[in-house]
Amino acid sequence: MKTDIIGDIHGCYDEFFTLTKKLGYDWSEGIPVHPDHRKLSFVGDLTDRGPHSLKIIEIVWKLWQQNLAFYVPGNHCNKLYRYFIGRNVQITHGLETTVAELKACTPKEENHYKKMFIQLYEESPLYQILNDKKLIIAHAGIREDYIGQYHKSVKTFVLYGDITGEKHEDGSPVRRDWAKHYTGSTWIVYGHTPVKEARFVNHTVNIDTGAVFGGKLTALRYPEMEIVSVVSSMPYVPEKFRTFAE
Repeated sequence: MKTDIIGDIHGCYDEFFTLTKKLGYDWSEGIPVHPDHRKLSFVGDLTDRGPHSLKIIEIVWKLWQQNLAFYVPGNHCNKLYRYFIGRNVQITHGLETTVAELKACTPKEENHYKKMFIQLYEESPLYQILNDKKLIIAHAGIREDYIGQYHKSVKTFVLYGDITGEKHEDGSPVRRDWAKHYTGSTWIVYGHTPVKEARFVNHTVNIDTGAVFGGKLTALRYPEMEIVSVVSSMPYVPEKFRTFAE
């Protein structure tokens, strides 16, 4: 199995387009299709903060519908899903940009995006176990003893990471460096915590290089384990790039 796993896009369509072209995908059909039948994989957080969340939803849904992509949800995906099904969520931390895009649509268009995203979210697994268990894609990663489980603690870990309960000054949660303690042979590819460069620790790779914060949008080519990135056009916000709690 050959796949190109893309980090948190957060509505950065231009970077996504440029990165997929760099990876050899053809856009002549309006979606990125690889001539050598490689698939795209998405680590979640497709939307929020960036300028083109709805465009990204539609492209990823079309790829997924045609069995051309794997998708797992991120915490922002989970919040948008809860917004769409009418739960009481705070329209903050980036969701306001996606909601603004939706409110600029006609009711018919808004319902179109809502139906696509709800289907994508509800019919996708919490995390993907691929290539005969040699590869796992999970938004914020997954602890070794959680692999194969799906209870509430697993969902919290996969969506939010190994959170300590403490907060950074900007209100975001402090996260432990779970990857340092991972001893498995299965590759775990994840995002969620923006880092300046793709971070290889044991058999884990963090590919969220902060595209929406002016860093880069990054892909990991698997099984080649090659990193391919494009520079973001967004303003650089250095304080959003995280280090980990011990």
